[in-house]
Amino acid sequence: MNEAAASPRGASDRPVVLVVDDEPDLLELVSLTLSRMNLTTRTASDLNGARRLLKAERFDLCLTDMRLPDGDGLDLVAWIQENKASVPVAVITAHGNVESAVRALKLGAFDFVSKPLDLGVLRKLVGSAIRLRAGADERTAASLQGARLLGSSTVMEQLRDMIARVARSQAPVHICGESGTGKELVARMIHECGARHEGPFVAVNCGAIPTELMESELFGHKRGSFTGAVADKKGLIQSAEGGTLFLDEVADLPLHMQVKLLRVVQEKTVRPVGEAREETVDVRILSATHRNLADLVAQGRFREDLFYRINVIELHVPALRERRGDIAEIAEAILLRLARRTNAAPTALSAEAVQTLQTYPFPGNVRELENVLERALTLSSEGVITPEHIRLRASVPPAATEAPAPGGTAAAEGSTALGSQLESIERDAIIKALEKTRYNKTAAAKLLGMSFRALRYRIKKLGIE
Repeated sequence: MNEAAASPRGASDRPVVLVVDDEPDLLELVSLTLSRMNLTTRTASDLNGARRLLKAERFDLCLTDMRLPDGDGLDLVAWIQENKASVPVAVITAHGNVESAVRALKLGAFDFVSKPLDLGVLRKLVGSAIRLRAGADERTAASLQGARLLGSSTVMEQLRDMIARVARSQAPVHICGESGTGKELVARMIHECGARHEGPFVAVNCGAIPTELMESELFGHKRGSFTGAVADKKGLIQSAEGGTLFLDEVADLPLHMQVKLLRVVQEKTVRPVGEAREETVDVRILSATHRNLADLVAQGRFREDLFYRINVIELHVPALRERRGDIAEIAEAILLRLARRTNAAPTALSAEAVQTLQTYPFPGNVRELENVLERALTLSSEGVITPEHIRLRASVPPAATEAPAPGGTAAAEGSTALGSQLESIERDAIIKALEKTRYNKTAAAKLLGMSFRALRYRIKKLGIE
C-alpha cells in the first residue's frame, strides 16, 4: 500500500480523499491534482488496503479504479454502501465502458470518471463530492421539512427517504407518475438536497419545443450555422452547467434527439449546431414522464439504450388516490396559499367536504384538487367550504340536468354538471387525437379542426399533459 499526505485528520481541517488504484503513475497524478485543490490524499493499491483505511479513518470521498489486483471496484462500492454509507464513492472506468459505470451507479456510486483522466472533469467531480459532505444533513433536513411535498402517509415518507438517498448521488434519476402528482417538485427537491444546490436548475418540457428547433434549443448553435443564426447561442444543457437538467416529458423526445441525448449522458459532452468540436458539460440529468417508458421501448418509440441510461434510479410519485389520508393536509395548505394570494382570511373545509374529497379518485391528482378548491372558494361565502361548494365531475347525478328550475339551485347544479360533462367529452376527444398523432400537437389540431393555438389553450385549460 502506498500512502501520500498521511497526516492525521486532527492535524488539518482539509478534507481527506482515499484513492484506490494499482497504477503508481495514476496515483501520483491524482494525488498531485487533489493537493492543488487543498485536499489531503490517502492511497491504497488493492481492496484489502482500502477497507483497512476506511475502517480506521474518516474520509470525505473514495475514488476507486474498477480493476484491482484482488477484486473488482464494484465490490468496494458495495462494501462502502453497507459499512460506510456516508462516504461518497466514485469509480474510474475504462474509456467507453458505460455498462460498468451504470452498474456502479446502481450500487450507489456517487459518480464516475473515464480513463484517460480529464483533470478538469476530475476536479469538478471531487469538488461536488466534497460539497455534498459539507452540511449535507442540515441541507437535506431543511429541504425535506419544507411545506411543499406534503403528506404523512407511508408512501410519502418512503418517497422523501428516497429523495434524500438519491440526492447523495450524481446518478441519473427517472421520476414516473401520473400527471399532476408533483414530479417537477420532486426533481427540485433532489437538486436542492444535493451537492449541486448552488448551481442552476434548468427544467425543459420536451413536449413544448417544436421538433425543428429542439436541437438548437437543447445544444445551442454557432453563428451562421443556419438561416437566422445571427449570433452564438448557448443551449439549455450548457445553461445547466454545474447544476441539474430536468427533462420533463422525456418520452416526447423524437428518436433523432434521443441519440444525441444518449451521448450527453454517456460522454458528458455536447456539440452545438455548426460546431466541429464537442464541449464538456458538468450536469446531472433528471427526467420524468407520465407515460410508461418500458412500453414505449417495446413499441420501438423510445431507445432501449437511452432508457437504461436515464433510468439508473427510478422514483415513483404516488397518485393522490393512493394516499387519500393526505388530502385534508394538502387541501388545508392549498386554501392557505389561496388566501395569501388574495389577502383574505383562510377558508376552512367542513368534515363532510373532506369526506367528499376523499371519496373522489382525482384523475388529475394534486393539480385537479387545487382547481376544485379554487372553484369551491369562489362559491363559498361564510368562511367554510361544504359539500355543495365542491363541484366534481362525478358528484352530481345526471338527473339533475333533466328538468332544472329556471333561476333556481337545480339550474345552477344542472349547468355545472352539463359543463363538466362537456369538458369530459372535450378532454377525451383531445387525448384520443393526441394519441392517434403520437402526441404531435400540430397534427392533432388539424385532426380536430382547430388551430394549434386553440388546441394549446384547451390543453392548458383542461389540465392535459
